[in-house]
Amino acid sequence: MSDIETSGVSVVIPAYDEGVAIVPVLRRILQAVKTPCEVLVVYDEPTDTTVPYLHKYRDDDDRVVPTLNTDGRGPARAIRFGIERARAPVVVITMADGSDDPEQIDVLCKLVERGVVLAAASRYMGGGRQVGGPPLKSTLSRLAGLSLYWFGRVGTRDATNSFKAYSTDFVRTVGIESDTGFEIGIELVAKARRLRRPVVEVPTIWLERTKGTSNFRVVKWIPRYLRWYAFAFGPRLTPDQVRGQHTTKD
Repeated sequence: MSDIETSGVSVVIPAYDEGVAIVPVLRRILQAVKTPCEVLVVYDEPTDTTVPYLHKYRDDDDRVVPTLNTDGRGPARAIRFGIERARAPVVVITMADGSDDPEQIDVLCKLVERGVVLAAASRYMGGGRQVGGPPLKSTLSRLAGLSLYWFGRVGTRDATNSFKAYSTDFVRTVGIESDTGFEIGIELVAKARRLRRPVVEVPTIWLERTKGTSNFRVVKWIPRYLRWYAFAFGPRLTPDQVRGQHTTKD
């Protein structure tokens, strides 16, 4: 087995027409992460503007893995496709826009290695902060995160943040049912809570992207977030029950 398969991290990045902007993001990640890693950048179409820059970067650093998603369009399917192909025991989801702090990837991984199933980077705990971003999106995210933390006891104040590390075995055990947006983060937090599995958080500073356009669709995705928000509340379930509670229809 390689170092990645025994003690490494698979970093999964859903990308959509990032073009050359993906280059500094990859550079920061690969400079910051000291854990043996692979970086799966997942795109939906061979014509995506990100693709030529990924292949060029891979020529110099084979830790970059350009990955064509054949499971359907959208960030949720891209993330799910990337996790299915992850080789490491820990998988980290981070964004292609550079809003997340790659210096925290190693910290998040070590927490999963110590036994938690999910380690969240939190904007809403002490020491965390969100800089920029649409006011409606940030307000709804904060309200959801804090209410889930205090009343749902989910272990993190920032359930909606995509920047998290997971036990790969945990994700594959409970499955991913999200199929559209970035609701995967709250889905897996909710499933961990219903299983009563340990979740922890560390503070993060999230910076709004300075280049390109966000693909986040607040109004369109709210019902899907609410679905998993409600699921977080309830009695303990078994892995089979958690996996079978919801069936997402395409």
